[in-house]
Amino acid sequence: MRGAVREPIRITDEIFVDDREVEERFVLASGPGGQNVNKVATAVELRFNVRRSSLPPDVKQRLIAIAGRRMTADGSLRIDSREHRTQGQNREAARARFIGLLKEAARKPKKRRATKPRAAVREKRLTSKKLRGAVKELRNRARPSED
Repeated sequence: MRGAVREPIRITDEIFVDDREVEERFVLASGPGGQNVNKVATAVELRFNVRRSSLPPDVKQRLIAIAGRRMTADGSLRIDSREHRTQGQNREAARARFIGLLKEAARKPKKRRATKPRAAVREKRLTSKKLRGAVKELRNRARPSED
């Protein structure tokens, strides 16, 4: 792909990631592949440095939180794909997972509005607690006192 113009990766209408920020490495994969498995590097390791990326700061924070153990110590996101037999399919699978993670991080969480339980719900809760207490009180009275 030398000399070709690389398209930016579209995450949302406002957020794009430059393709040059994404690094792909092909490695040997275990599993299905027949005779190719020992000769052709079909597994893909996709790396994306979140800290140095062009993403908005709030999206970066959410991405780091969502990524979990896929984040490395130097602030890179690492996605590994080796479920297919071909390099192209693994590359597409890794990119799809990468875009999915970025879309999830781009979604702003809804603000939680504080609410109060309704009066009827509070009353029902207190009634059930009193009932429970009455049942337990009956257990205590049933025992003969040992004096």
